[in-house]
Amino acid sequence: MRRIVITGMGAVTPIGNSVEEFQKALFAGENGIGLITKFDISESKYKVAGEIKNLDKAAVLGKPFVRKTDSFTQFAIIAANEAMAQSGLNANPEKGEINIDSDRMGVCFGSGIGGVETLCTDHQNLLEKGSRKVSPYFVPKMIYNIAAGNIAIEFKANGPCTAVSTACATGATAVGEGYRNILHGYADVMICGGSEAGITPLTVAGFGNCQALTDNPDPETACRPFDKNRNGFVMAEGAGVMVLEEYEHAKQRGANIIAEVCGYGSTCDAHHVTAPDPEATYVAKAFLQAVPEEMKANLDCSKIYVNAHGTSTPLNDKTETTALKKAFGEDAKKLHISSSKSMTGHMLGATGTVEAIAAVLALVNDTVPPTIHYTEPDPECDLDYTPNQAVKTQIDLALSSNLGFGGHNAVLAFRKI
Repeated sequence: MRRIVITGMGAVTPIGNSVEEFQKALFAGENGIGLITKFDISESKYKVAGEIKNLDKAAVLGKPFVRKTDSFTQFAIIAANEAMAQSGLNANPEKGEINIDSDRMGVCFGSGIGGVETLCTDHQNLLEKGSRKVSPYFVPKMIYNIAAGNIAIEFKANGPCTAVSTACATGATAVGEGYRNILHGYADVMICGGSEAGITPLTVAGFGNCQALTDNPDPETACRPFDKNRNGFVMAEGAGVMVLEEYEHAKQRGANIIAEVCGYGSTCDAHHVTAPDPEATYVAKAFLQAVPEEMKANLDCSKIYVNAHGTSTPLNDKTETTALKKAFGEDAKKLHISSSKSMTGHMLGATGTVEAIAAVLALVNDTVPPTIHYTEPDPECDLDYTPNQAVKTQIDLALSSNLGFGGHNAVLAFRKI
């Protein structure tokens, strides 16, 4: 059985534009949610978001690349550059020594809604100025697979290149399917992750009108997963990338191994287009699928960390709590659980990979990040959600769960190596 490890990670988030910045803010419980600055919110019922801050994309990527790409692709490339630099992998002779066969390196990367900023801008240009003012880059900027394509081009990845979209589970699904590509021998290295840049008037109105967003205008209380007074999620943007590698391949080249990917659960509720199944049967099954078989017999839940999907919506948090109880029984009360969305907001297609990174950081540092903004317990959410302060404790297994519209469920498992 091939083993899969992580040799690089990269992140662009509302609480830090690198993994180092993200980790510092994550354990400190910093709030990255604020009032929306991307458009006029005076007439909007929904006023807060987790925006990327202090990032000069043109300075990092160059003006020509920024002009020809949507923000979701730009975030993806910045995060991929960080992850690949940490991995030390290079298949491009123009960039230095070749230490990976490009045919054995692939990409599995996705987005929930792709280049919606471009869609909105060029549609407005069409209406106001006519068809000649629609950008010639409109299609390659907008299509959601283009981040995967750009990553493959950037790093000369000639192996399997797939764009996945499972709504809010996209980032986790991308890592999981990349894991399977290596597990079954299709590649030795996979660059995996998700990206999103969807904070626009159209998407905010759309998510708001389907009653998914919070209308709480206070950035300090708007996103409060598992709290009794939660009333909707906060939209956010960003990207996360993990470089996965076959263990012997990584060891042979002397790579710095961060952690092992030891399991992946993937199920579907097949219940409703937006609402999770309140029975949580298939979320629970995804958790159990992810836990390695060799660990199940002597599973110590007091040494397990769960980075929960924890969106701060009434249904999601209750359902996820039910799923954990179904999966782990009475021992679910021993689990260390938190939602990093309380700090970042919900990055949609990016959130699964960023939260997987959070789970790995918790694992290797033996530190449970907090769920901030938690003030009033909900009787229907009665597990340990690590309120407001990080906790130092031994962690032997870290799980990261994500649930998406359409009933998609994805759970990733990580352990030390």
